[in-house]
Amino acid sequence: MKKNKKKKLDELVRRDLSSIWHPCTQMKDHESIPMIPIRSGKGVWLYDYEDNKYIDAISSWWVNLFGHSNSYINSQIKRQLDNLEHVLLAGFSHEPAINLAERLIKLSPKDIKKCFFTDNGSSAIDAAMKMSFHFWKNVGYKKKRKFIALSNSYHGETLGSLSISNIDLYKKTYTKILKDTIIVPSPDCYNKLNDGVSDKDHTSKMFKHMEEIVEKKHEEICAIIIEPLVQCAGYMRMYHPVYLKLLRELCDKYNVHLIADEIAVGFGRTGTMFGYEQAKITPDIICLSKGITGGYLTLSTILTTNLIYEAFYDEYIKLNAFLHSHSYSGNALACSAANATLDLFAKKNIIQKNKSTAKYINEKFSKFKELDYVSDVRQTGMITAVELAKDKKSKKPYNWKERRGIKAYKFGLENNVILRPLGNVIYFMPPYIINKSEINHVVDVVEGAIKFATK
Repeated sequence: MKKNKKKKLDELVRRDLSSIWHPCTQMKDHESIPMIPIRSGKGVWLYDYEDNKYIDAISSWWVNLFGHSNSYINSQIKRQLDNLEHVLLAGFSHEPAINLAERLIKLSPKDIKKCFFTDNGSSAIDAAMKMSFHFWKNVGYKKKRKFIALSNSYHGETLGSLSISNIDLYKKTYTKILKDTIIVPSPDCYNKLNDGVSDKDHTSKMFKHMEEIVEKKHEEICAIIIEPLVQCAGYMRMYHPVYLKLLRELCDKYNVHLIADEIAVGFGRTGTMFGYEQAKITPDIICLSKGITGGYLTLSTILTTNLIYEAFYDEYIKLNAFLHSHSYSGNALACSAANATLDLFAKKNIIQKNKSTAKYINEKFSKFKELDYVSDVRQTGMITAVELAKDKKSKKPYNWKERRGIKAYKFGLENNVILRPLGNVIYFMPPYIINKSEINHVVDVVEGAIKFATK
């Protein structure tokens, strides 16, 4: 039996490497790093074809909220499957989409009144950029053509979303075909020069850079786009909510849209349902994806105000309509998964439970602060990050060419945990159903991974 399983595994790996070009991967790495076909998943665990199991400590890239093969979400998708799999959303509708739109609006601040369905996170960002630009054009502000983003930001891989990102690893190669964006220094608290300065004070001080740019160039700025509280692909760098509050005031003062990219941080990751809530603000446009379906199917939405919606509401011949679309916009199966996900938030009191889980994770990870090659341990809600550095005091990073993160990744695989470090940052972003015993195992493996990667 064991021999048959090994034969099946080897055959799948051979077929995979001969036909699939994997995302975010240098395929040559698989000459030395194993490709792992997954046979099944249940809860926080994934199982391969040799019966090895792995804790999915990164929620399969930040999308899975309630575990693999969740029985309730499964049942709701199966129920919908017997009725309708998909229908175009132009001129037609269906109950799962209507229910989801109403529920998302109800979860949002009172001024958010409309839900526009897109396809995935990157396409939501592109649509939000187009919506903002087109709004200003419709209402007569034709000079507004530019966007502001933060340094170290990441908003997606399409040309539009990549244009307003600022991580060279993903962006530099394509610079000549991207839209010019105004980049402002991030309030990221890892870069504090003085440990005696509070996160709030550092964040507030960094806001001056944004203020100066907007004051000078507001007449040509459509919107400022920001990931609330955590720059996830930007090495899980974090900042204080006061920045969002100051940003909302600035946008109001100078007639600029505030776009909240909640794609990675939304649906409970930061400790509240949405990150912007912690600043008690209302963005003009909110982009949602990833966890929206509990990790099952691709779906994204844009939430916005009636003020923006009404700028497009006109006679067709005036050509003011927002003619943005995707074939699978508001897919019925995806919307059913999303509604099931929201059901679980309501039934299980997830946000409150996450606070308890996050506290336990914090207690367990805090010991890493004492390790010689750990320059920072930081946490926002259910996102925890451990930054490795060559010199702890100066925070001098390891040379990226040394690929310390890959060493940590390999160690994790050998010890039943999927870690996928971002450069020198090992992060923990698990499904919300993870229990204390599973957390303890991850902590032990992360400790081993740190020591293995820094020796």
